[in-house]
Amino acid sequence: MSKSYDPRMHSAEHILNQTMVRMFNRGRSFSAHIEKKKSKCDYRFDRNLKQQELDIIEEKVNEVINADMKVTEEFIPREEAQNKFNLERLPDEAGDNIRIIKIGDYDACPCIGMHVSSSKEIGGFKIISSSYEDGILRIRFRLNE
Repeated sequence: MSKSYDPRMHSAEHILNQTMVRMFNRGRSFSAHIEKKKSKCDYRFDRNLKQQELDIIEEKVNEVINADMKVTEEFIPREEAQNKFNLERLPDEAGDNIRIIKIGDYDACPCIGMHVSSSKEIGGFKIISSSYEDGILRIRFRLNE
């Protein structure tokens, strides 16, 4: 893990992704750059988001964070995981038993990264900006210290 890796930010990414899935049904980000000070997620999309939509996303992510949901892990066989999840972004060394990170009953996702133990540990989530170019929506965000 890099020096700037932050389990709080990584856990916030999971919540943002599930919020985007629930609001727009376009899937999780296909690319993300997660760092301690600020991060970004890229989504396949057909337009930029309106400010009102960004405000709703931010509000929903903060609702999940403030709900103090437990963050847990479970391991399931790769074959079962392939039937439930997209495993494209998992590295080959993930093995035959796939680690699933769950944030309460809000999100479940295969992941090898480090996470908080409760959503409340993440702190406040703030969208800095969004942009759209060539079918890619980028959302930039940070956490309150």
